[in-house]
Amino acid sequence: MIRIGLLGAGRIGQVHARAVASVPMAKLIAVADTFTKNAQLVQDQYGCDIRTIDQILLSDDIDGVIICTPTDTHADLIESFAQAGKAIFCEKPVDLDIFRVKACLTIVQEENATLMVGFNRRYDPDFQALRASIDAGQIGEVEMVTIISRDPAAPPDEYIKRSGGIFRDMMIHDFDVARWMLGEEVNSVQATASVLTDPKFGKYDDFDSANAVLTTASGKHCTITNSRRASFGYDQRIEVHGSEGCVSAENHHQSRITVATTHGYTRPPLLDFFMNRYIAAYAAEIEHFVDCISSGTQPRTGGHDGLMSLALAEAALESVRTGSAVDPKDMLPNTK
Repeated sequence: MIRIGLLGAGRIGQVHARAVASVPMAKLIAVADTFTKNAQLVQDQYGCDIRTIDQILLSDDIDGVIICTPTDTHADLIESFAQAGKAIFCEKPVDLDIFRVKACLTIVQEENATLMVGFNRRYDPDFQALRASIDAGQIGEVEMVTIISRDPAAPPDEYIKRSGGIFRDMMIHDFDVARWMLGEEVNSVQATASVLTDPKFGKYDDFDSANAVLTTASGKHCTITNSRRASFGYDQRIEVHGSEGCVSAENHHQSRITVATTHGYTRPPLLDFFMNRYIAAYAAEIEHFVDCISSGTQPRTGGHDGLMSLALAEAALESVRTGSAVDPKDMLPNTK
């Protein structure tokens, strides 16, 4: 049995608590949150202890931790728990500053720690089946990838202020999926972004609508579209075009029925948010984390993936500022 400590019991922390409970070889031992009400909710639901982060750090009955605290605490916590010899799962990003991420990953490497970064879409059954189709050679060589990701509505102001912006917070998931599907690192990012859905994003020097075109050295490219508003629900689609065919994953609806009448064909609405759409993905990624602790192997989505996706986000932001294509390697420390 792998014993887990949960750091942060807000919205995403509660999602991960549910995921831990769904994994037979995992047990949630303790939760820490400065908001007592959040910690109490998790304790009531899953029967774990309430402890402080420092107590979890020193606990002999904790094998690994799931970090769901605010972004500006992630790097410090990763370093502390790596030095304490505990496995770490951290929600993205490791930090909003790419130099801080690099320094943090150096310590992780020195400690030979297990670090998994929470790019949940890689663990989604549809996305995994899509990648398996590519690996099986069903569509030949990958040539173009199209990713559409739109939220139903804007997050709260308090979240926007601390999120790091649409590229570092939202499109970063798509950057990771793009690298995975392309099978190559990106060497050019051309991006554009606007405030189209809600003027409050401009108040925080952020955008609510963005597009990016990623290109690899071999000429493969990926087009990503993000919006903070989709009036019809949580819009999550991907298509990979290859030399011998195409494979795609469509949106998830509230049910799989289609109603046909004299007025036409109708389907139920889309699922309304990521917590519903990616339930299976969250459970699968925590199961993978537990397997990595048990086997001593490194996770499929590690610190390097977090670093490279943040480099793509920084390149996209720089492209918006300059109007030019940007090489993400120029965003990385010690590579300029």
